Amino acid sequence: MNLQQNKANLPLDDQNYNTVEYPDYFYVGKNKKVKVKDLGFKFASINSFFFDYLKEYHVPCAFIKNHSDNSLVYIKYSSLQFSIKILNACDKRTSKIFKIKEGDLLDLPIFEYHYGDSKDSLISESHLSSFDICSNEDLKIINRICSKVNAVLKAFFERRNETVAEVTCTFGKLDNKIFLVNDFSPMSLKIFSNGNSKKWTDPYRLTTSSEMRKYTDFLFNITSA
Repeated sequence: MNLQQNKANLPLDDQNYNTVEYPDYFYVGKNKKVKVKDLGFKFASINSFFFDYLKEYHVPCAFIKNHSDNSLVYIKYSSLQFSIKILNACDKRTSKIFKIKEGDLLDLPIFEYHYGDSKDSLISESHLSSFDICSNEDLKIINRICSKVNAVLKAFFERRNETVAEVTCTFGKLDNKIFLVNDFSPMSLKIFSNGNSKKWTDPYRLTTSSEMRKYTDFLFNITSA
């Protein structure tokens, strides 16, 4: 999901805060843009809900407040150039390596570190240290935050008879403090429905406007109830 940052009409000091605007489209691959009506509004709403929810559990989040229907205000952080994918269910890659059925739930979550946006982005903790991407101390903090985020989200969805298969966390820094910066959109939050499958679509196969709309509405309705 491409996000558009701007400084216009900020309700707070624009030296310390940014708005992030969520557009009404998403990309399939690198070049194919697919438009979906009200997608930006729903993405912003879902993200706003989960950031506020995680703050109640003392998770440090860069999110401040809603700016408009499809944009949110964040502190002006420096992005860390990697993300952490948390797997609670076996994905295709893990299935091939360990001969486990794709979609099977894991006894313990797997943390994967990814650098950049390419398919071959998987790296190790050693890469982060060797290339001075993240200090060992910061990584310990980030891993603790990821564990907490995963536990809170799993409990939230289990109470609604749903399963968190995967969530991707991205981080930033301000004044040497680590913040969770994004995101909880359908692009990173993969939920398996244990109940009525009619309200759900496969989160790993969001390639059409209809599929994205259906899965986004699934998350939007849960967070709007």
